[in-house]
Amino acid sequence: MRFDLEEGINWIREHEEIRDVLVTGGDPLLLSDDRIEFLLKSLRSIEHVEMIRFGSRVPIAMPQRITPELVEILGGDHDVPVWLNTQCNHPKELTPRTRKAVYDLVTCGVNVGNQMVLLKGINDDLETFRHLHQKLLQYRIRPYYVFYCEPAPGIDHFRTPIEKGAELIRDGLRGHTTGLAQPMYVCATNGKIPLMPDYYCVDKNDKEYTFRNHRGQTTTMPVIAE
Repeated sequence: MRFDLEEGINWIREHEEIRDVLVTGGDPLLLSDDRIEFLLKSLRSIEHVEMIRFGSRVPIAMPQRITPELVEILGGDHDVPVWLNTQCNHPKELTPRTRKAVYDLVTCGVNVGNQMVLLKGINDDLETFRHLHQKLLQYRIRPYYVFYCEPAPGIDHFRTPIEKGAELIRDGLRGHTTGLAQPMYVCATNGKIPLMPDYYCVDKNDKEYTFRNHRGQTTTMPVIAE
């Protein structure tokens, strides 16, 4: 076992303020079963760790990696649960093998979410965007984040205006499908910064708020003094 992994585990053990551990990339599910098992047992032995998260594209890109042996290692009735966030950017990535892999994960007690990257010409039209988030739920994957595609060399042709993600959620999801399908739109620079403007509160005065829903209908709520 690599020393730096044990060193990291010991560092977590010494810092009692840490309650949530994220295991991410590369792709941690490409490690051997033995290493994953060592990592989980080590983290679960730390009293102040309450949850463990994995970031992995394996359920989408290589679902055959979700073997019965790996499922046994990840799952079970533990006091420290495992959450797995994958990345699916288009509904065509969701295959029958992914459905089975996610079912096996969920059945063994692993919670599965999705983090999508907004990509121009790939998933930035209303039909594709809505289809993706509805299909994720069919596959038992909870939409979690939509990430704005950040500046990086060679990918400017994939970037949309920043407002695009909020518009897709407003016009493609809210009021058009279940609230379970609605992710948070963020920019992952210097932490995760929400990019959802307040489209729905259209007016406020000393007495009341005015809200507008996705159909353009308005309603009012009284202002409550603190």
